[in-house]
Amino acid sequence: MSVSSAPADAALEGDAALLAAAAALRSARATRTRRRLGVVAVVLAAAIGFLLYKALTSGVVYFKTVAEAVAARASLGNSTFQIEGVVVPHSLQVSGVHQRFALCSGPVHIPVHNVGTPPQLFTSGVAVVLVGHFVGASNLFSSDQILVKHSSSYVAAHPGRVQHGDNQHC
Repeated sequence: MSVSSAPADAALEGDAALLAAAAALRSARATRTRRRLGVVAVVLAAAIGFLLYKALTSGVVYFKTVAEAVAARASLGNSTFQIEGVVVPHSLQVSGVHQRFALCSGPVHIPVHNVGTPPQLFTSGVAVVLVGHFVGASNLFSSDQILVKHSSSYVAAHPGRVQHGDNQHC
């Protein structure tokens, strides 16, 4: 009796071809999965980096004197920043929660419109820091927060900054 091995060989070759195809499919899936994980890792790293950048830069708040802000008017545009100066004596006009006054730093003056309740120590001739922005192309500063500097330790630590009313010549 003769036994034919041709069908068995064909079956083995077919099985080998299926195994090779399955291995190629697994390899393709693994490569696709690695690529997807790589893209996810890059996106997560970028998001974490952006959040760290925003947290670190927003935590550091600088303020400009009136003279510095007017000199940098073009680059500041309508962005929100802090400005320091002295409320020009006799310029304060209060109408409900609206205050209009002039702010100065040396010979430079700007008009200010503030909306909100000012601190109790807010008055003419006092040194303040305002949070707001310039309006349009004008030098009108629109503010929504007034911070009154009332500590003598600030002046001692920063002798070159704005002084309280009598020491500031506006």
